[in-house]
Amino acid sequence: MNTLTVTAISIVIILHILFLILEMFLWNTPYGRKTFALSEDYAKQSASLAANQGLYNGFLAAGLLWGLTSTGGFDALVFFLCCIIIAGIYGAITAKSSILWLQATPAAIALALLTFTS
Repeated sequence: MNTLTVTAISIVIILHILFLILEMFLWNTPYGRKTFALSEDYAKQSASLAANQGLYNGFLAAGLLWGLTSTGGFDALVFFLCCIIIAGIYGAITAKSSILWLQATPAAIALALLTFTS
């Protein structure tokens, strides 16, 4: 796997760690509410759902990290990148269109690099 592909996958990992932090720990803070355009009341009511979502983002990051460091990593990387792309498309349709660009597009670029350079 070349450096560009590893870099692209690493960016996706970092993004998902940041999503985890935002959703699990910063959701109900002024920064989190501003980031997600949430009222204070809604942020409090939805904090446990956001934390759950953040945990899933952490699992996606862990899966990609595992794929980068394991001997059978190609299949794991394809699987987790596809999961992220599908989740990003679904999020863009059901929640906010910017999710397509923030989540699905980086994963799609990483998947294309992985597929065409391996």
